[in-house]
Amino acid sequence: MQITTLIIGGIVILFAIYLIYTVFSKARKVNLTESTGEKPEWMRTTPPPETLAATKADGEGVTLYDHDPGEKIAAPFAEQIEDIVRVKLKSDSYLKKFEIDLGTSSGGGLEIWVNGEMFEDVKSLPDKRLQAAFKDAIKQWDKGQ
Repeated sequence: MQITTLIIGGIVILFAIYLIYTVFSKARKVNLTESTGEKPEWMRTTPPPETLAATKADGEGVTLYDHDPGEKIAAPFAEQIEDIVRVKLKSDSYLKKFEIDLGTSSGGGLEIWVNGEMFEDVKSLPDKRLQAAFKDAIKQWDKGQ
């Protein structure tokens, strides 16, 4: 019985040392003292200013994404891009006529809804200026601005 306890205790200690080593080795991969122009994955959870403004306007406080009642459900990053696109549409008198919503299809892909019609990608959108607004929003989200 004592030998079994010692063996199990030794295994637990070795496992704990392995976990501690793994945590410290991964922690060294993020260099916070130099700017590489690339955000670590954990920083991508900070929502863009457009999302923060939308959630505050809805009285939700600060949340990762803004999902309003009646909207299709999409991944948080898609909801953030949707917020950026909506700000672009509101500020352009020509693009104001488009009502957009991003959703997730049953197969897990992205659906882009424009004025009640579904499109599978940005290239298939019905208007070149609308396509450009989406592309700009995606670039802006990628940069983390």
